Amino acid sequence: MANEEKKKEVIRLERESVIPILKPKIIMTLANLIERSSDRSEFLKLCKRVEYTIRAWYLLQFEDLMQLYSLFDPVHGAKKLEQQNLSSQEADVLEQNFLTYLFQVMEKSNFKVTTDDEIDVALSGQYLLNLPISVDESKLDKKLLKRYFEEHPRENLPEFSDKYVIFRRGIGIDRTTDYFIMEKIDMIIACIWAYLLRITRIDKVLSKRSRRRKNKDPKKTDEVNPEEDQEDLFVERIRIENMELSFLNLMSKITIQEPTFDRIIVVYRQAGTKSKSERGIFVKHFKNIPMADLEIVLPEKKNPGLTPMDWVKFLGSAVVGLVAVISSLEIPNADFWVILAVLSTVIGYCAKTYFTFQANLAAYQNLITRSMYDKQLDSGKGTLLHLCDDVIQQEVKEVIISYFILMEQGKATRQELDLRCEQLIKEDFGESCNFDVDDAVQKLLKLGIVSRDTIGRYYCVGLKHANEIIGTTTEELIVKAKQCGNSA
Repeated sequence: MANEEKKKEVIRLERESVIPILKPKIIMTLANLIERSSDRSEFLKLCKRVEYTIRAWYLLQFEDLMQLYSLFDPVHGAKKLEQQNLSSQEADVLEQNFLTYLFQVMEKSNFKVTTDDEIDVALSGQYLLNLPISVDESKLDKKLLKRYFEEHPRENLPEFSDKYVIFRRGIGIDRTTDYFIMEKIDMIIACIWAYLLRITRIDKVLSKRSRRRKNKDPKKTDEVNPEEDQEDLFVERIRIENMELSFLNLMSKITIQEPTFDRIIVVYRQAGTKSKSERGIFVKHFKNIPMADLEIVLPEKKNPGLTPMDWVKFLGSAVVGLVAVISSLEIPNADFWVILAVLSTVIGYCAKTYFTFQANLAAYQNLITRSMYDKQLDSGKGTLLHLCDDVIQQEVKEVIISYFILMEQGKATRQELDLRCEQLIKEDFGESCNFDVDDAVQKLLKLGIVSRDTIGRYYCVGLKHANEIIGTTTEELIVKAKQCGNSA
């Protein structure tokens, strides 16, 4: 049991600010907790008015975002830019304005730019993708994002941030059950290889490098600290190479597990040519991407080739085979069958390495194809529309939960309100998140339905008064007019 615990690989991740519960479920659950039916109907009316008002606040900003993107849409943007007769400098300003709006919407929707540390942790293991994938940087523009981050500097940006940006949100779990025959064979070969490195003492040189890499991995841990448990999320990564070598494991199906990024959005621009500059900006949206297979969302991927380890196996086998054959020929009365057996073994091993690569390549192509169909949610305008709606839904949920807590539990400081909201989400919905109390309070104060007392505690007005303060919305008037028209 102790041996199994040693092999556990746990990834520590910060809790997300996103509220994962659907808005209708939150509203109906909270409404059912209100005892008086009159208060319940007032609360439901308030929820509608809050959503209509917040949607109106963002309407102009979202319209600007969509108008700007229409100029940089990779499909139709070039024609619209031509019609505008803009100079190169004017187009540069507009594309930077678009990126500014986009990053603001991403932040409001609780997406985060992946950092170098997160990329290192994600790619420190293998899951279903067993080939080294790299980006063809010559096909990507290096000016657009570089200019943006020069004007809007951020800490801990990944080294590829001048070419593309990966936004991520939410954490999940992906499990796959299979025999994994080729992977198990590779694991056995890796164990033999590690044994040879130990004998030759080469592993000491390599271990120094790996120790340096581990020191740069602050979020990867094998032990769970109980003090951090409340703030962070711990997810176990179950990989084939960490499993016990046993006859049962080798001959039966096994289940591997990998944490996933629930949502991934990639932003980039293709490189232009000497004759034609490129203005199109790609925005691609993916779901449930395993961390170790993060490469499948990379833009402009190169076709993978043999890994350095494969070449080592090829060359090592050739050298060993050549030495064995020469040694056999030097022996008087060399046995032809011995030489044939040595050659067959070497050729067979090389063939096995080659066919393993071909199997991995076929699996890679299948994985990429499935990702395009199953894991890509949308791109371009569809992704932006989804983000705009997502921002509204998140903000409405934050405001409703905060107001409900103040209404039911009375005055609270910022810290108390934050804790109570998180407790409500945990106890009534079985979910945990890092509640964005500052954003919620800011919206409540702007709506005019929450105030602060002399010692800084927040308190809310009554339900009926809150509805009067917000007032009848345009959407309500339209619904009322439709109902009158239908009755007539």
